[in-house]
Amino acid sequence: MGKRDDLIAKYADDLKNKCGMTPDMDLLTKVTIGCGPSIYDADACTVAGSQESELETVKKNFLIKKLGLADGPQLMEAINSVLETYGRSERNKYRAVVYYMLTKHFGKEAVFSK
Repeated sequence: MGKRDDLIAKYADDLKNKCGMTPDMDLLTKVTIGCGPSIYDADACTVAGSQESELETVKKNFLIKKLGLADGPQLMEAINSVLETYGRSERNKYRAVVYYMLTKHFGKEAVFSK
């Protein structure tokens, strides 16, 4: 298994054990690939849930640009909801896991089926 496969397995484990959901492995793989090289960077691979600027980046670059959602308070509410599910106290909130849960939250799986 390659490094990416190892990371996907780790993300799936987080979804199961920390978030209480059974991951759709096909979607998780596509979301992970969509994150690009950031998954290999120690800083970029996680989402700093307490940094407002980081949450704005998730909103702008992922929810608006990638998923094509309209800006509005519901976007930040969804981000906060996902971070609550992941666990605010959880130190490593992996970007791919957060993006996966946001994709599911908004029912935007089709974005990754292209």
